[in-house]
Amino acid sequence: MENIRKPNLIRRRWLYGATAALAGLGGAGLALRKFGLNDVNEAALVALWDMTFETPQGARLSLSTFRGRPLLINFWATWCPPCIEELPLLDSFYRENNTNGWQVVGLAVDRLELVKAFLTRHSLEFPMVLAGMEGIALSKSMGNVGGGLPFTVVLGANGAILDRKIGKISLQDLSHWHGLK
Repeated sequence: MENIRKPNLIRRRWLYGATAALAGLGGAGLALRKFGLNDVNEAALVALWDMTFETPQGARLSLSTFRGRPLLINFWATWCPPCIEELPLLDSFYRENNTNGWQVVGLAVDRLELVKAFLTRHSLEFPMVLAGMEGIALSKSMGNVGGGLPFTVVLGANGAILDRKIGKISLQDLSHWHGLK
């Protein structure tokens, strides 16, 4: 009797394991579809260079001023912990590389008063602009399906998208992007 139960137990465990693996793959596929990257809306990419944003200091900054040089655009918010964690890394990258052509701009998907308060506590050298909640729509047009933050777009000197990343950046990301230009 015990010999009959053992194959059934093994078969049942194998069936449970296979079912769990399929469910995991299905969940990963749905997450990738919801939070992954889509193709970039080419019209939005062309329009990006004509956009002008308000700075926290009340000035206006046109993205066209960055044209012709590699540009890293970082979508962030004060309420986003991974965004806050990566800002010093972006600032370091900017300070080390702005003299050799690299530019960085932060697009705050946030309210003016929150960004101003944040910037009084945290000194950052790279330019910041206010995109407000329209920044989410802009990031989606750049392929950020779920509108998740942080989201980074790397543009080459020719204006073409070289890379994009949803989630917190790392030193390895910056090192890789630095070599793209």
